[in-house]
Amino acid sequence: MRDDVSPAYPGVGTFLLTVLVPFGFGYFLSYLYRAVNAVAAPDLVRDLGLDAAGLGFLTAAYLVAFAAFQLPLGILLDRYGPRRVQSALIGLTGVSALTFGLAGNFTMLAIARAGIGIGSAGGLMSGFKAVSLWVSEPRRPLANALIMAVGGLGLITATVPAEFAVSHWGWRALFAGLAGLSLLSALLIFLLVPEQPRRDGPAPSWRRQVRGLGIVFADPVFWRIAPLVAATCGCHIGIQTLWAGPWLADVAGLDRAGVAQGLAAMALGFLVGTLISGAVADRLATRGISVLWVSPVFVLVFLVIEALLMAGVTRSPLVLAFAFGMFGQSAILLYPWLASYFGGAHAAGRSNAALNLLSFGVAFATQYGFGGVLDLWPSIKAGSYDPQGYRAALAICFTAQALAFLWFLARPPASHARSENQL
Repeated sequence: MRDDVSPAYPGVGTFLLTVLVPFGFGYFLSYLYRAVNAVAAPDLVRDLGLDAAGLGFLTAAYLVAFAAFQLPLGILLDRYGPRRVQSALIGLTGVSALTFGLAGNFTMLAIARAGIGIGSAGGLMSGFKAVSLWVSEPRRPLANALIMAVGGLGLITATVPAEFAVSHWGWRALFAGLAGLSLLSALLIFLLVPEQPRRDGPAPSWRRQVRGLGIVFADPVFWRIAPLVAATCGCHIGIQTLWAGPWLADVAGLDRAGVAQGLAAMALGFLVGTLISGAVADRLATRGISVLWVSPVFVLVFLVIEALLMAGVTRSPLVLAFAFGMFGQSAILLYPWLASYFGGAHAAGRSNAALNLLSFGVAFATQYGFGGVLDLWPSIKAGSYDPQGYRAALAICFTAQALAFLWFLARPPASHARSENQL
C-alpha cells in the first residue's frame, strides 16, 4: 500500500480490536521478557555462578538473536503481513520460555534465551506494520506510541510483580507462566486480526524485497537518522533491561525492594514518556512541525539526564529512574517518518527492521560491553560492582549518543523529503 492511494482507514474501535489489543499484548510480553532478567539477575548469579560478563552475555543472547532476525522479519512482514508472522513468532517465544524454565545448564539457558529473542523480534515491528496498514500517515506517531505504551506495562510487570513472583515461586516458575501467556497471545492475534489485502497489487518477488533492504542501507538519509535512533534507543534498552537494577543497588545504595521500586519508576516513566511524546508529535504535526524536530528535542533532554547518572548523582534515585525511562526511547518517533520516506506501508517492515537491527545491535553491545567494563574494577562482593565502573560504562554510552546527535544536527533531512527509490 502506498500512502498516496488514500485508502479509507477504519475507526478507533477497529484499531483497538485489530491492532492495539492483540499486537500490544505481544509487545507487552516482548518487553517483559527483555527486562525480567534485571529482577532475576541475583538468582541467576547465585544459581549459575555467573560473573558480570557472563550475566551480560546470558541476558544479551536475547538481544543478539532479536537483532539478527530483524532483516528476515522485515521481509516477512512486508510479504505475509503482521497477523501470520507475529502469531507464529510469539508461539516460538512460548516454547523457548518453557525451555528456559526447565533448562539445567548455562548452554541450554543461553539457547532458550536466544529463542525467546527470535520469537519476540516481531513484538514492536509487527505492531508498527499493522499501524502502517490500519492508520493514516499523520496519526501514525501517536498510534505507534500507544503500542509502545502497552510495552511500558510489560516493563512495569517486570519490576515489582516479577520480583514478587521470583521471590515466592522462583524464576523457573515465572518463565513457565510466561510461556502460557505467550501461547495465549499467539491465539489472540490469529483469531482477532483479519488478513489485510494488499492495495498495491501482488507481493513483489523475494529478490525485489531483498533488494529493497539494500536500498534502505544505501540511502544517505537513512544514515543521518539511524545513528541517532540506534545509539539512544539501543543504549537505553541495554541499560534499562539489565544494568539499571545493579546501578540502583551499587551506586544509589537501594536494597532489593528499593531496586524493584526504582525499576518500576523507570518503567512508569517509559509508559508516560511514550504517551506524551506521541501526543506532542501528533499535535505539532497538525501545525506543520515535523517529528524530525520533535524527536531530537526529547533526545537532548535524555542526554542531560544520562549526564547526571554519569556524574554519579544519586539524590532522588527514583526521580532519576523515572526520567531515564521517560526520555530514553524518544528517537523511536522517527520510525514512521522513515517508513513514509521509503514509500509508505508496503515498505514499513523493511525500513523499520533496518533501524531495529542497528538499535538492538547497540543494545547487545551495551549489555555485554557494560559488564565487561564493570569487570575492569574489583567486585565489592558477589553480584556487586564498583561505582567507578558504572561511570566509565555510562560515559562510553553518553559519548556515542552525543556524537550521533551532533551528526544528525549537522545535516538533518528535509521534512518533506521522499526517497527516489521506493521499496
